[in-house]
Amino acid sequence: MELVKNIFFNTDRLVPNSTVKISYTGKFFQDASTNVYIHYGFGSDWEGVVDAEMTKTDLGFQIEVDLLDKETFNFCIKNEKGEWDNNDDANYIFKIERPEMGLIVLDDHKEQSLRRLRKSYILTKKLKLAIYKILISIPKLISGNYRKKSTDND
Repeated sequence: MELVKNIFFNTDRLVPNSTVKISYTGKFFQDASTNVYIHYGFGSDWEGVVDAEMTKTDLGFQIEVDLLDKETFNFCIKNEKGEWDNNDDANYIFKIERPEMGLIVLDDHKEQSLRRLRKSYILTKKLKLAIYKILISIPKLISGNYRKKSTDND
């Protein structure tokens, strides 16, 4: 997914405590720079600042970054000549999204939820089987071709 100016992530959303692969195909890749570095940090104060060299591939310069539990992921790119790509002095800043609590199943209710799911699954299977048997029997009853199996004694 392209997010901005030749910056690609391997995910649709940035979430805390996950690893994201970043691909950079900006001016340093296009200008055939040999060494490109990412300078990144988290939150409005750029906490946990890291400088790391990116690996050159056919898809651009790439690196994997472990995201912290902060509100934003901020970075800029630098090449071996000391030139910066900092999004026209605005830096690259991306929101780190928190998962919705309504989608998380808490462990206390997990066992009850599993039982309810299993019961509803079994009831659904029984209902489908009953409907199947009815649908198979109706044409036979209407056409008069419905006979009980005869026994050998008849």
